[in-house]
Amino acid sequence: MRVSAIQLGYSDSESLEDRVVRAAHAVESQREADLIVLPELWAPTGFDYTKWGKAAQAVDGPVIERIAHAARSVGAYVHAGSIIEASPDALDRLKEANYDVKALPVLADDERGLWNTSVLINPDGQIQATYRKIHRFGFGSGEPKLLQPGTEIVIPTLNIDGRETKFALATCYDLRFPELFRQMVAQGAEGLIIPAAWPAPRVREWSALLRARSIENLFPIVAVNTAGYHGGTQMGGHSVILDAAGLPLAEAGEAQTIITATIDLDATATRRERFPALDDRRLNYTLN
Repeated sequence: MRVSAIQLGYSDSESLEDRVVRAAHAVESQREADLIVLPELWAPTGFDYTKWGKAAQAVDGPVIERIAHAARSVGAYVHAGSIIEASPDALDRLKEANYDVKALPVLADDERGLWNTSVLINPDGQIQATYRKIHRFGFGSGEPKLLQPGTEIVIPTLNIDGRETKFALATCYDLRFPELFRQMVAQGAEGLIIPAAWPAPRVREWSALLRARSIENLFPIVAVNTAGYHGGTQMGGHSVILDAAGLPLAEAGEAQTIITATIDLDATATRRERFPALDDRRLNYTLN
């Protein structure tokens, strides 16, 4: 499976419309790829929460519509990174608040109708799967204060030249919770796609956690981070495509770039057969 990871760079001065066009053109440039992946929250300007109100939209809104057109034009699966998804009621509340998220009413977690949602588009330009980020980052502010948590593991099936493979979806902060990925493997995941908006001060943790998740679950990972500066914070970059042994097939530096690699879809099964650690997992122990 030929994979392209698009490590987009942030620019605080760039409009949403211009950023969408730039991302779509990047997707359209990858005509040899089977799977193309964008980073987390590239459209609503990452973690500038004050801009989420104007950027929030339905899953089938203009951002995903434009990326879906790009997916159809290249005939590839496109993981469109993530957007701030809004329910119809949430869109109404945002309009009443003049799109100021600070003016939104305080609601319970399960009533907010706003999610950090990643979207997988198939080669026909149709939405195949959506994943709402389960673990919200912010330590009580930002995502936990504004967004509703996801509740479901999502493992779509990709058909690559007649070969079916299951790649689970996760987002950024999810990476720090290994039990999530064990559940994915238990449900048949053969690989992982994870977009992120991970800052440079913690990029060593990003790289270490990705390798750990790959090694312990014996599957390949496509991990796509952002680059550039956002609100004065340098983003970490270092997107990477790992094989089923946690070894990098391609890795980016800090700057905006596109990396490509070919993932051997049979290698996961081979790796698990030769080193069947997952079969030795035990949960029936007690603590004294």
